[in-house]
Amino acid sequence: MKRTIIAAIALALAILACNGGATPTVPPTPQESVFDTTETAYGFFPTPPEASLESVFQLYKDLGAHADVVLLQEGIPWEEFLQGADVESQHITDITNQYIIASQNNLEIIYVVDPLNGLNRREFMGLPNGWEANFANPDVRTAFKNYTLRVVREFHPRYLGLASEINTYMDAHPEDALNFVSLYNEVYDAVKAEAPEMQIFVTFQWEDLNNVFPQPEEIGRQKFVTNWDQVEIFEPRLDLWVISSYPFIAFEDGSQIPADYYTPLLTRTDKPLAVAEGGFISTDTGPFHGDQQSQVDYLNAIHTQIGSRLSFWIYLLFNDFNLDSYAKMMKQQGLGDDDITTLGMFGSVGLREYNGTAKSALEVWDSFRKNK
Repeated sequence: MKRTIIAAIALALAILACNGGATPTVPPTPQESVFDTTETAYGFFPTPPEASLESVFQLYKDLGAHADVVLLQEGIPWEEFLQGADVESQHITDITNQYIIASQNNLEIIYVVDPLNGLNRREFMGLPNGWEANFANPDVRTAFKNYTLRVVREFHPRYLGLASEINTYMDAHPEDALNFVSLYNEVYDAVKAEAPEMQIFVTFQWEDLNNVFPQPEEIGRQKFVTNWDQVEIFEPRLDLWVISSYPFIAFEDGSQIPADYYTPLLTRTDKPLAVAEGGFISTDTGPFHGDQQSQVDYLNAIHTQIGSRLSFWIYLLFNDFNLDSYAKMMKQQGLGDDDITTLGMFGSVGLREYNGTAKSALEVWDSFRKNK
């Protein structure tokens, strides 16, 4: 099962020549920021339909008409940032370029630091050879903290995530769970010391949190009984509660999403809520069923059940993507067929088809955003 799509795919394509060789600078925060209102900020991952630079530019242009924000979810250059927070880094330059493109299209950015593999949340991403893959490793902790502080100082994001769908990792590695919690607490305090206004969170995978998709670690757990302990162990250092949700892995179609599927969040916390990623497929894919009406039902379920409490709502893909184009790039990066197959499970999640044809759910999305 694929739990997220790596936003770094888009980032890898966006090493831009638009600055004429000059060092890029981060655009200023807009005078009228969506984050300064009480309204929900709507957005997407910046994943283009084609693995090409031209597709990246076109995507950002298209998003400008249907979104307020994009969510960047980036891996950590471990060895670079083991040296310190202020090292020279092409990675930081590349992110700056994405900020420039976003600003040019009137989009703001939500940032998530992601130490894990977006195609398999049970493992780390990109650790150097010989590094122990756990959050007790002092090198992991140092690089994670240094990188996060660099992001804070360089980009000043209003919302900052310190890992994605962390409960899936905690399920798979219970012996390491408290090590991550202690690292999260340490980094949270360090960020707040520099930027007390920054809103910090970690995301939780909702289907996994509710045991509705059978996994070996779910044996003995009851469906629809939420594992609140995995969330509340981060309190009080959660500024908002943030989930991801892909209910097509648990329900045959969107109409089967229970009317109270998301509502337990409303009474469990009085803090703001957010959806950091999610979606529903529009065509049958592997063992999962999907259609355009299911996408509409999914959007309506979130909007009806928790929409009034959402600080931001990120839908995974604006467009479906061309898997052949991505497969070629992924093989060049050394990723295997299993990763490509997993990624393909999400190829029809977009609110538009690969060629730009709108699906039924796009009108629903736009209506929520315009009438917020």
